[in-house]
Amino acid sequence: MKILLFGKNGQVGWELQRSLAPLGEVVALDVSDRVMCGDLNDLAGIAKTIQTVAPDVIVNAAAHTAVDKAESEPEFAHTLNASAVEVMAQEAKRSGAWLVHYSTDYVFDGSGNQPRQETDATAPLSVYGKSKLAGEAAIIASGCKHLIFRTSWVYAARGGNFAKTMLKLAKERELLNVINDQIGAPTGADLLADVTAHAIRTALQSADVSGLYHLVAGGETSWHEYAKFVIEYARQNGVEIKVPVDAIKAVPTSAFPTPATRPLNSRLNTDKLKTTFNLQLPHWQIGVTRMLTEIL
Repeated sequence: MKILLFGKNGQVGWELQRSLAPLGEVVALDVSDRVMCGDLNDLAGIAKTIQTVAPDVIVNAAAHTAVDKAESEPEFAHTLNASAVEVMAQEAKRSGAWLVHYSTDYVFDGSGNQPRQETDATAPLSVYGKSKLAGEAAIIASGCKHLIFRTSWVYAARGGNFAKTMLKLAKERELLNVINDQIGAPTGADLLADVTAHAIRTALQSADVSGLYHLVAGGETSWHEYAKFVIEYARQNGVEIKVPVDAIKAVPTSAFPTPATRPLNSRLNTDKLKTTFNLQLPHWQIGVTRMLTEIL
């Protein structure tokens, strides 16, 4: 089997190179590749790459993920998150390949306090969310065999992440203000990659699993509680922390105005994924603890 992976150097793409390797030959590309095009801004180049590789599975881990920047460059965000995805979907339909794609909780408006299901109405609040929703729609409209995984609060030991930022600030400051009215589940890139590999194995044997799924770690938390967990874990493991425990203050989203509006409710219901693929999803603290042991 041949797998074509776009976005090989991103957090999820890096883990996918590991998780997909046992399934077959992985052709992994990024924007910097020159022999074949991995630049989602080059639509003709992406189509030619897919035609040249002729993969059994296309995995798209590339995207415009700079949420605030997308507000000032909506056309570029749409090209990467929707137009390029449409090209992949059309090529997958033409060749009979599977397309695996990652989307986001930002397709919802973040209202309420219940985990969103795949069938719930979408209403993105930002350019990023709108562009990702358009990418989903393009895949579904193409009629290609697909697995779309909506996720949220993605982190990895490799590259920057919220935990690393909090640890840096906790070593430097005596007071931290962290948002407490956004609720979600920190989800490791390694978990996304491992579930993807498992789902692909199933999909190749059973085409009727084609569809849209929510994929996040178990449990839920706020950014404030997430920060407290990370900082306390580091403190208990010998890291010199400057900020006192009682000086990690909870503040509302309004305390940190941003160009793009963030959804307050990022909870995603994963029952469909767990049932279809016979999976259990570990609690978010398990993955974060593992990541922290790698970076500390």
